Amino acid sequence: MNPPRTWSPQPGLVGLAWGLAAVFLLVTILSSDPVSRVFLGLATLIQLALGAYGTFVRPRLLVDDSGLTVRTLSGARQLPWHEVKVRLARTRRLGRETATLELDWRRGEHEQLFVFTPLDLGTDPHDVADVLHALRP
Repeated sequence: MNPPRTWSPQPGLVGLAWGLAAVFLLVTILSSDPVSRVFLGLATLIQLALGAYGTFVRPRLLVDDSGLTVRTLSGARQLPWHEVKVRLARTRRLGRETATLELDWRRGEHEQLFVFTPLDLGTDPHDVADVLHALRP
């Protein structure tokens, strides 16, 4: 029996989002220009959303012997190993290659694609894919 493994956004980045939200809020309150207040308020809301997302979806991906658990804003979803196809996708844009981890879940006629970026996992998707392939029964 393997111990559960988890991946989440890096705590430092989540803390940075909360910190920036606080700074933006303070600058918004202190700003006297109405146009600046609108844009700073919008930046505050975006940072609050990013901080909340990073906080509430922890752990983003959990893996154990029974399968995978994916946490989203709507809750956690348990995915048995036999219903999940694990893929590593590579995309090249603007001269830069980015890897994402894709979990293709299918049960009968229901299906869903979960895409994880390095920010979602807190590490390189290649490493996570290697662990998932090694743990898969």
